[in-house]
Amino acid sequence: MLKMNLSKITYLFYLKIFALVFLFSCTKKNVNTSSLKLPEIKVVVQAEDFVNSNGKVIKENGKYITTSSAESWVTFNVDIPTPGRYKVELNSMGTSNQASAWLEDYITNKDGRNYNVTGSMTIPNNNTFTSVSKDGSPLNKGTHEMKLHLKGENIKVDWLKFTLIKKHQLTPKTLTQNTIGKDWDLVWSDEFNGKGEIDNSKWIFDIGDWGWGNNELQYYTENRLKNARQENGNLIIEAHKNDMGSKWTSARLTTRGKVTFLYGRIEIRAKVPNKRGTWAAGWTLGDDYVDELSWPYCGEIDILESVGYEMDDETGNGIAHASTHNGAYYFKLGNHQTGIVDVKNMNNEFHTYTIDWGKEFMTAYVDGVEYFTYKDDKTKNAWPFGRPQNLILNLAMGGGWGGAQGMDESMTSQQYIIDYVRVYGKK
Repeated sequence: MLKMNLSKITYLFYLKIFALVFLFSCTKKNVNTSSLKLPEIKVVVQAEDFVNSNGKVIKENGKYITTSSAESWVTFNVDIPTPGRYKVELNSMGTSNQASAWLEDYITNKDGRNYNVTGSMTIPNNNTFTSVSKDGSPLNKGTHEMKLHLKGENIKVDWLKFTLIKKHQLTPKTLTQNTIGKDWDLVWSDEFNGKGEIDNSKWIFDIGDWGWGNNELQYYTENRLKNARQENGNLIIEAHKNDMGSKWTSARLTTRGKVTFLYGRIEIRAKVPNKRGTWAAGWTLGDDYVDELSWPYCGEIDILESVGYEMDDETGNGIAHASTHNGAYYFKLGNHQTGIVDVKNMNNEFHTYTIDWGKEFMTAYVDGVEYFTYKDDKTKNAWPFGRPQNLILNLAMGGGWGGAQGMDESMTSQQYIIDYVRVYGKK
C-alpha cells in the first residue's frame, strides 16, 4: 500500500512539472515580439563586381573602380531579401568639390522611367575612402537591376551597402464604405485632441531623406515632437532648416500598417504654409505600394496639395490642387488629371478639403464647393481605385514642384496645421 502511494505521489509530481512546462511554452508563444529587435539585414555590393559600365570605368587592383570621365555609370544586380525602407551607403573618394552620385533602380522598367532612389549624394574630396548615405529608400524583395550614376573625374568607388531600417508593414484592416444612401456617417477620424505624441494606433511615420522621387530636401523624422505633435486640438507638422545635420527636417504620417480605406468621403481641415519652397499635402496612396515600381499603378488621390510660391505672402490667398494618378494618366504620359481652385487666406484660416470617392467617380471640394471630378473606369490602369488606399499627411520642402521657383532663404521653420481628418460612409 505504501509503495502504491509513493508511486502515485511521484506520478502527480511529474504531472505538475509537465503542466507547468507546457503552460510556460504556450505563454512564450503568445509573447508580443513586435518590439523585439530583428536580425540586422545588410547587403554589400563590391564596386568591382559591376555588370556593365559606361564612361571610362576601370578596376583598380581588383578592390575598387576608378572613373576617368566627367560622367559615368556602372550597373549591378542587387538581391534584396526583405521589402522595406533601406539605408543606402556609398563608400567612395573624390578629387574635386563637385563629385556626386545617385542610384537608379529598375533600369529596364517597361515605362522607360528613371527611378532615383537616393537623390544626389556628395562625394567628399578628402583623399580617403569615406561613406556617404541616404535613408529610407523603398526596395521590394527580389533582384534589382541598379545603376550607380557618377559625376566628376577620378572618382574611386569601393562598395555599396543596403541596410534595412524599417520593414514594410502590411495593413491588417480595411474600412470599406457604403456608397449608397442619403446621409454621411462618420466611420474613422483623428481629431488630434491629444497632447504631444501622435496616436500610434492610427499612424506610423515614413522616414528618411532619399528625395521621395521628387528630389525633396527634407529628412522625415520619426516620433520627434519638434517635427510632428498634437497641440491645442491640432496636428502640427513643422519643418526646420539646418536641423539634425540635414538641410531640412519634417514629418510624413501614414495609416499604412494600421488601416486602409476603400470608397467614402475623406475630409481634411487644415491651414497650409505660405513661403516659397513649401509643399503641403494630404493624400492617399494605394496599399499595393511597396517601392517605386508600384507607382502610379497602385493609384494616388491628392485631396489637398499646396505649394508656397503660388500663395501671396500678405493675404495668404493661394491655390488648392486635387488630382488622381494612375497607370493611364500621369506626368510621364503628359495627361495628368488635376483640378485647381483659388482659396482665400489659406495659411491663416482653416479650410475643409474633401474627396468623395465612389465606385466609378471621384469629386473634389473646398469648403463644400466642387471644383474637380475624375471618372474613367474603362480600364484597370485608369481605375485602380477599386483597391484600398492609405492616408498620408506630410510637409515637403523643395523638390521638383515645391522648389520649382527656389526656396525663400529667410525662412527657418514652417508649419502645416491640421485640425482633423475624417472618413465617412453612406447610410
